[in-house]
Amino acid sequence: METNYSTFRKEELKKIALITGITGQDGAYLAKFLLDRNYRIVGCYRRSSTLNFWRLQELMIYENNCLELVDLDITDPVAVSNVVRKHKPHEIYNLAAQSFVTSSFENPVLTANINSLGPLYFLEAIRIVDKNIRFYQASTSEMYGLIQSSSQDENTPFYPRSPYAVSKLYAHWITVNYRESYGVFAACGILFNHESPLRGEEFVTKKITSAVARIKHGIQTTLFLGNLNARRDWGYAADYVEGMWKMLQAEKPENYVLATGKNETIRNFAKLAFKEAGIEIKFQGAKENEVGIDTQTGDTIIRIDKKLYRPAEVDVLLGNSTKANNELNWKARTSIQELAKVMVEYDLQSIGQSIK
Repeated sequence: METNYSTFRKEELKKIALITGITGQDGAYLAKFLLDRNYRIVGCYRRSSTLNFWRLQELMIYENNCLELVDLDITDPVAVSNVVRKHKPHEIYNLAAQSFVTSSFENPVLTANINSLGPLYFLEAIRIVDKNIRFYQASTSEMYGLIQSSSQDENTPFYPRSPYAVSKLYAHWITVNYRESYGVFAACGILFNHESPLRGEEFVTKKITSAVARIKHGIQTTLFLGNLNARRDWGYAADYVEGMWKMLQAEKPENYVLATGKNETIRNFAKLAFKEAGIEIKFQGAKENEVGIDTQTGDTIIRIDKKLYRPAEVDVLLGNSTKANNELNWKARTSIQELAKVMVEYDLQSIGQSIK
């Protein structure tokens, strides 16, 4: 997409931000957030057989004159260096990743190449091209894995439990290393689960809310889930991208946890989601025989599929974002009830329109 920037006054283009993973949930929300603050955005995406810009279209920013989309393979160090040299961004937000935990067990090499080497190539480009560029690395709460404390903050030891988490841990520490070794302004956001209507269906929250909508519309009968007891700290992605931006506006680069400080089981998230569609769920049974029953009809609409269990499970994650609260004036604003509501309403509407 060609963009002519000569028509814009310099004061209207205060900063240039390069966002990798622009077509993903976080990339789209961050792009909108920064465009609303008068940034020019260079949005990098991975070319595939089918272009996937629906999130940018959904947020009504796809045709924004201050958004330029660039095809980039972040596993190619020359391409990464060239895009940094060409666009001269003030800020780089590395959100590109193979981010599905289950897929990382099936494709560990691909996961490592994207999640570990991609950030390294950007850091090297910054070191060589311009060390004034500020860099944000999307770390993850999955790095805590087999948790070492009841809640997790910036000082909690990591114990990753998947190839995804291990790859992200390398990216996290190489970012810290470039910060300490070369003076690069490189910040790591250790974000706990954050969801939205724009979440992909490979993630459990979206899988649940889209199934709720399909069951409500009568085009699906059963939702299959894995470990119902897994507890996650779930927030709203639109809140979390503000935290990313605030990390790069700080006086010095740091690591920050972003979280709500509350968690729920997958079981209870499913109950909340079905309730938003007017369906009350009662669970009965245990382990792989546990089922969720519609109390009004008596139909079994949730069942366990053992194939959906992870080879190594992360049972509980609960974030402590006191540091971000105090130093960045950031706080999660959206409750899990509000999150379930906005996701279910979106899916009810979009799936309802698709079957008309």
